Amino acid sequence: MTNESSRVFFALWPDDAVRAALAALAGEVARETGGRPPAQSNVHLTLAFLGEQPARRVDALLDLASSLGGTRFALSLDEIGCFRRSGVAWLGASAPQPDLLALQMDLALALRHDGFPVDERPYTPHLTLARRIRAPIHRNLTKPIVWAVSSFALVASELGGKAPTYRTLADWPLASS
Repeated sequence: MTNESSRVFFALWPDDAVRAALAALAGEVARETGGRPPAQSNVHLTLAFLGEQPARRVDALLDLASSLGGTRFALSLDEIGCFRRSGVAWLGASAPQPDLLALQMDLALALRHDGFPVDERPYTPHLTLARRIRAPIHRNLTKPIVWAVSSFALVASELGGKAPTYRTLADWPLASS
């Protein structure tokens, strides 16, 4: 790592087709709520946010993730809602997604074991569809967006312009089931 520290998180990164469908939905939800959609290239589902980490700790994260297992799974996203206080509209799942929850739990346990900060609140898997919304939203999609999850990534968030830019530091494939 050339930087002294990086703002990092683990995430699921959709393929181009899913990303395009999510971006179209984000544009629709942003119009409906008076919010601002994220850049299409930034759409992701966070597994664990770690914040600012020194380079040596980022190297440890790379080693930690290499030791994790997990199998590929289909993620079905069908519920649109919002976090009113933070002004964020999101897309999530109306039904529990056991494979996603298992991957996130395994990651959180490994992070905790290695002394990394882990959010103590229950994990609420979601993708951000719009920020700075002015009207609340809650509805279900008639046709879910189904995403074939085949890997997870460690991503650096670089703040600076109007919106953050994300740079994938490494990704790890999930095993075939």
